[in-house]
Amino acid sequence: MSKLFIGGLSYGTDDNRLRQKFEEFGVVEDAIVVKDRDTGRSRGFGFVRFSNDDEATAAQEAMNDAEFDGRRIRVDKASDRSGGGGGGGGGGRRG
Repeated sequence: MSKLFIGGLSYGTDDNRLRQKFEEFGVVEDAIVVKDRDTGRSRGFGFVRFSNDDEATAAQEAMNDAEFDGRRIRVDKASDRSGGGGGGGGGGRRG
């Protein structure tokens, strides 16, 4: 499975529109436009998960820096969050 980060999305792009576009490159298991928790408005980026790496790579190569819904988008491999990286260090005392 391979997940892509999609940046620079139009605020009018929704999950279905994102899925439809990326289905041109293969089987999309999930397509999500990230929304602001308070307003429900798009934050201008999202994620698309493909069933295999080859399809994700084809989508990345074709769509990175391409125009989609009137905006130039950026497409990168998304980092896996399952690894659970370390948190930030303590702030220490100022003064």
